[in-house]
This record gives sequence, structure tokens and C-alpha cells, in this order.
Amino acid sequence: MQTEKEKMLARNLYKASDPELTKEREFAKEILFDFNNVRPAEIEKRNKLITKLLGKTSATFHIEPPLRCDYGYNIEIGENFYANYNLVILDCAKVIIGDNVLIAPNVGIYAAGHPLHFELRIEEYEFALPITIGNNVWLGGNVVINPGVTIGDNSVIGSGSIVTKDIPANVLAFGNPCKVVRQITGDDKKIWQI
Repeated sequence: MQTEKEKMLARNLYKASDPELTKEREFAKEILFDFNNVRPAEIEKRNKLITKLLGKTSATFHIEPPLRCDYGYNIEIGENFYANYNLVILDCAKVIIGDNVLIAPNVGIYAAGHPLHFELRIEEYEFALPITIGNNVWLGGNVVINPGVTIGDNSVIGSGSIVTKDIPANVLAFGNPCKVVRQITGDDKKIWQI
């Protein structure tokens, strides 16, 4: 018989109130409390705390507190990762974030979900689907990414977007629901005359 954690990681319905999962969330909250309350200049101390929590970190990353997550061990971040204030990651499934990703303030990345039918919700069932964010992606402020979404390399998600479906590589996408607006091309670099 599967444990609730095994069900969660296998993408089946599970109960988050399970004692093992509750204990793991409490462990994450303790580390996040310390991380979120370290003095601003003590970046190395903050980074050491977060590397104890996250499943994979890179040599170079910067996360502005506060940060919130459920477990931490399901989160993987690539090189040169930057997250601005108030990032929330519900990592009940894998959340894999590529290299050179920029995340603006108040972004929510939600691998967790609840069944549509009320009877299953009343019984406290949840589910989780993995989220993948490719390399060189920029998520604007107040973006929400729903369970099971993949965002392709080099794409930009505009502020306030709610991403409910996969977004391909090399596009600008925004809206509620988030939709591809256009391709990102070399012309987007030329306008800055660097």
C-alpha cells in the first residue's frame, strides 16, 4: 500500500494532512522562517539555508525574501536564477526551473491542485502535477503558473498572466488565460541599440 507521500509524488490523489507530509512541511517552514528573517546583507547565510531546503541549487542564484514553499525538496533551480520578493512555490510535485530565469515580485508557481468534484475536496484529497520552466525565461510580476504547465526556453510571460497551458519556446505570452501573443525575434534586441 502506498503512503500519502508516494501517492503525491506519483501524481495520484493524496491527503496532505498525512503526518509524514505535515512534518515535512513544518521542516520547510522552519528553514523558511530563518531564511526570511536573515539580515539583508547576510546573503551567504541565506543561501546556505536555502540550499539545505531545495532539491537542487546552482552555484549562482539570488532569492529575495520572503519565499514560501511546501516542501522544498521538489524544487530545482538552474544557474543565475533570480527571484524577487514574495515568490510562492507549492512544490507537491517537481518544479524544475532552468538557467538564467528571472522571476518578478508576487509570482505563484502552483504544482498543487484540488479535484473539481466537491465530494473529493470535502474528503481532503489533493493532486500535484510537475511544472517545468525552461532556460532564459522571464516571469513578470503577479504571474500564476498552474499545475502541469511547461514554459519553453527564452519565453517571456507578461505581468498578471495566469498560465493554464504549456507555452512554447521563444514567445511573448500574456493574459488571463495566458496566450501566445507573438514570437520573440532578433528585432527585439535591436530596439535597445546595445
